[in-house]
Amino acid sequence: MFSIGDLVVHPMHGAGVIDNIIQEKVAGVTKEYYVFKMPMGGLVLKIPVANSGAIGVRAIITPEEAETLLDAIPALTVEANTNWNKRYQENMLRLKSGDLYEVARVVKALMHREAQRGLSTGERKMLHIAKQIMISEIVLAQNSEYEDVERRLDRAMMQLPVPM
Repeated sequence: MFSIGDLVVHPMHGAGVIDNIIQEKVAGVTKEYYVFKMPMGGLVLKIPVANSGAIGVRAIITPEEAETLLDAIPALTVEANTNWNKRYQENMLRLKSGDLYEVARVVKALMHREAQRGLSTGERKMLHIAKQIMISEIVLAQNSEYEDVERRLDRAMMQLPVPM
């Protein structure tokens, strides 16, 4: 269970802080909810405490883990599935996993595809979301500026991938 002030990550929204823990009555049943607030973008979510583990809410990584991730990005392998639908579904599963290395693979694959062929509207949106997820967590983990983290991430991502 998390406490007010804890820095956490929602797999599909990125990193933020537990702003409050409230009780609300829904359909006659009183449940506890985390009030999750994202510093970037100002998004506020209510996450059921009982379901937070199943959703994939977790504590943010440490500053050292963030540095290790950024250093590992150039060596990450990416897949180049030519079927748009299959590629989109695989990338969505990676995002939902909450694993930052899987999210990094999505970002890297889409950035390289964009540089080579361009992206569809759906993939462009997915790239934006995946980058926001990564950047938001690294910013909070390392207490860094958004622009600095984005620059470092872009530089690491555009190094040539190791083909699978």
